[in-house]
Amino acid sequence: MLERIKLKIAGLISLLWREVAKFGVVGGVAFVIDSGIYVWLLHGPMSDSQVKAKIVAGVVATMFSWVANRYWTFRHRRQANVLRELVMFIIMNAIGLGIAAACVWVTKYWLGLTDPTSVFIAGSVVGLVLGTIFRFFAYRFWVFGKEMDQEEAFAHDHEVLGKHKADTDTEPAGSAGQGDTGTVPTVVR
Repeated sequence: MLERIKLKIAGLISLLWREVAKFGVVGGVAFVIDSGIYVWLLHGPMSDSQVKAKIVAGVVATMFSWVANRYWTFRHRRQANVLRELVMFIIMNAIGLGIAAACVWVTKYWLGLTDPTSVFIAGSVVGLVLGTIFRFFAYRFWVFGKEMDQEEAFAHDHEVLGKHKADTDTEPAGSAGQGDTGTVPTVVR
C-alpha cells in the first residue's frame, strides 16, 4: 500500500515538476504584489477593513497571475476560447481568494487577533498557501487542462493520480481495483 502511494507521488512529481516550478515563480511574484498591496492598504486607506483589503489585494494579484500563467506557465495549452478560460480562472481564483479571506475572518472574528501582523500571517501566509495548493490543481485540471487531456504526452495524467475512468465506472465502491497494477506510467517529453 505504501509503495503504491510512493509510486503515485513520484509519478505526480515527475509529471508536474516543470509546471510547478513556473507556477511557483508566478506565485512568488503574485505573492509580492498581493502582500505589498495588502500591507499598504492595512496601513493606509483600508486600515479598519482587513477582509476587504485582502480581497482588493487578491484581485490585483489574480489579474497578474492570469496573464503570467496564460502566457508562460501553461502557454502550451492555452484554450482557444479566451473568455471561457478567463471565466474559469476567475471562478477558481475567487475560491482561492475566499480561502485567504476566510483565514483573515477566522483570525479576526473567531480568534480575536486584530493586530496587523496576525491578520497578515492569516491572509498572506496561511490563506495564500492553502489557496495556492487549490489553485494549482484547479488550473492544471480545470482551467488549462481540457485540451491537454487530448495531447499524447499527457494521455496518462489521470492514471498517475488514480484509477482509470472506466475502472471507476465498473467497480463497486471500496473494491481493491484489480485493474490497477500500482505502476506509474512513464511520461516521455
